[in-house]
Amino acid sequence: MSRTSEPSRSADNPPPQTLREYALIADGERGALVGPHGDIAWMCMPRWDSDAVFSTLIGGPGHYALTPVGRYVWGGYYENGTLIWRSRWTTETGIVECREALARPADPHRAVLLRRLHAVDGEARVTVDLAPAAGFGADRSRLPHRDDDGTWSARTGELRWRWSGVPEAHPARYGHRGGLAATLTLKPGEQRDLVLEMSEHALSDRPDADALWSATKAAWAAEVPSLGHTLAPEDARRAYTVLRGLTSASGGMVAAATTSLPERAEAGRNYDYRYVWIRDQCYAGQAAAAAGGHPLLDDAVRFIAARLHEDGPRLAPAYTVTGHPVPRPSQLPLPGYPGGGSQIGNRVSDQFQLDAFGEALLLFAAAHRHGRLDTDGWVAVDIAADAIARRRSDADAGIWELDAQHWTHSKLICAAGLRAVAQVAPSASKAAAWASLADVILAEATANGVHSSGRWQRSASDPTLDAALLLPPLRGALAADDPRTTSTLSAYTEELTRDHYAYRFRHDQRPLEEAEGAFLFCGYLMAMAEHQQGNQAEAVRWFERNRSACGPPGLFAEEYDISQRQLRGNLPQAFVHAIMLESAVRLASPPDHGP
Repeated sequence: MSRTSEPSRSADNPPPQTLREYALIADGERGALVGPHGDIAWMCMPRWDSDAVFSTLIGGPGHYALTPVGRYVWGGYYENGTLIWRSRWTTETGIVECREALARPADPHRAVLLRRLHAVDGEARVTVDLAPAAGFGADRSRLPHRDDDGTWSARTGELRWRWSGVPEAHPARYGHRGGLAATLTLKPGEQRDLVLEMSEHALSDRPDADALWSATKAAWAAEVPSLGHTLAPEDARRAYTVLRGLTSASGGMVAAATTSLPERAEAGRNYDYRYVWIRDQCYAGQAAAAAGGHPLLDDAVRFIAARLHEDGPRLAPAYTVTGHPVPRPSQLPLPGYPGGGSQIGNRVSDQFQLDAFGEALLLFAAAHRHGRLDTDGWVAVDIAADAIARRRSDADAGIWELDAQHWTHSKLICAAGLRAVAQVAPSASKAAAWASLADVILAEATANGVHSSGRWQRSASDPTLDAALLLPPLRGALAADDPRTTSTLSAYTEELTRDHYAYRFRHDQRPLEEAEGAFLFCGYLMAMAEHQQGNQAEAVRWFERNRSACGPPGLFAEEYDISQRQLRGNLPQAFVHAIMLESAVRLASPPDHGP
């Protein structure tokens, strides 16, 4: 939880830290990463996929740091059931905390970043440096103006900003860049609120910090269930709050808050995940349905149904939170996170992913079971089922977004989705048609996707194993005791797992851990697969091993480097938190052995 620090940084370019040390604060429309030196290392404005105003994480100049003077050790924690973070430093003179949040309820055009300093024990001396820079640092703030009430204001790019709580601030040594700095001294027990507003429009009256804190706390309390029935209630609640924090008022949930954090140093795998992946949001919605979190379930249904209504069988794998196409990749003139690049945009819109239709059907069936699927939702069911009928013979990029093939997982998930909606169909004729199509797809997958050993294989042309093949039995495509299920689980455990960490597939002849990090999503799949088989002790081992693959804030990235014990990839990764939440629910209940 802590480490000794003698910060070696310049105020206008603090160095990035290991990913395990960052906390996320978010309001649904955007998020910020908070580092151990009190630096806001990443924040885009006004939306997730907008340009960053604080971008030191990938080498940009925009920053906002609030750091104790002298030597200190760092720690921190979330207030339970919220994304309100408390940075905590033990210094040579006492203990100081900073309570941090993005104010809720959120305004799509205006962000309010709350920071409350508190000298918990002894006197606290803290340096403050603020220099918003829109356009990933290209648009430095204009020289700030100090109003009579001690509030500072300026513009950066098209954004207006206003900062209150530091009337004694002064232009920093880099003042021509629009930066402000101050050294604050707090008496024992004293608190001070720093409120930073950023907006696309003119700012109205200065807000009251106490009112903002109360509203933010109340918003979290109203939307996050207790989850006391799960295997790990506090961590399950944290997973839920992460998913809630990543979900916009549009209903769209971004896959991650960041871009270009490398999955493997200098390997060229740097992607922008600040968009809504249909599959990932289906995972989140199904996890919320299992946990009893209706707001997240409703958001997922609303966003995905809208995309199906608009695009039908041409459904894209991902969209912006506003429902628009994901922009194509481009490079930023920034050095990137060490070992990575600095890319925005994503090529995902060029792909077809068949399994997204099956996942959508699974989501809609779950929503219906909770009485939360309306007429528009049932129309979306018809659209998705028809798309599967029309496109099931098309090659697709699959769950891991690779070269187009006839991936076995994609076929089986479509069969699972069709079976799920057939069980709750509004008419006998639709139930029969969807169940029949599911049987046909399962038969085709069996004819082309079963290895000579009796297990599933990746595709008709690829006889190897894949973690994704663990998922169809969990979703009801076939039974837990089906020989294809048990043979696949046994072979996968032997060939693609190490010390209760799991890998997607074998890239080449290198040891698994040299090709990529362990995939935490796959580790939780193993937990649920073992649970479904009735192996509860083994399921819990998998769950606990992968639950520990995080830093002090408890956030998960996509991959985990088991040798260096470090997170890899963008942070936080929504689908890992979704599958962790679902695992925590399912492992606390008797297993479902499938059809």
